[in-house]
Amino acid sequence: MSQILAIPPRVTERAFMRLAEIAEATGEARALRVAVSGGGCSGFQYDIRLDDPAEGDTVLEHDGQKVVVDAVSLPFLADAVIDFSEDLIGARFVVENPNASSSCGCGISFSM
Repeated sequence: MSQILAIPPRVTERAFMRLAEIAEATGEARALRVAVSGGGCSGFQYDIRLDDPAEGDTVLEHDGQKVVVDAVSLPFLADAVIDFSEDLIGARFVVENPNASSSCGCGISFSM
């Protein structure tokens, strides 16, 4: 049986720029980890945090900044777009996920 390869997510220039700003402000260059876990009000939730790359991670890199996705989360994030948004509710990293059939208002929880 052949394995279906997930199309890795795409990271916007704005997200990479924000990571560079965070690294400059903290003096510490860490990767942005985007993971999917069970839970939230819609069944799955995004876990977005600064972390170090681990063995087996898919690493998306631009100008020295890194976004990492673990092997379990990768199929859930296939062809998604990771961006940085600043709006009235605040500034945050967001995931535009074409695999999600619905999501909650906060944008952290989704269903497939």
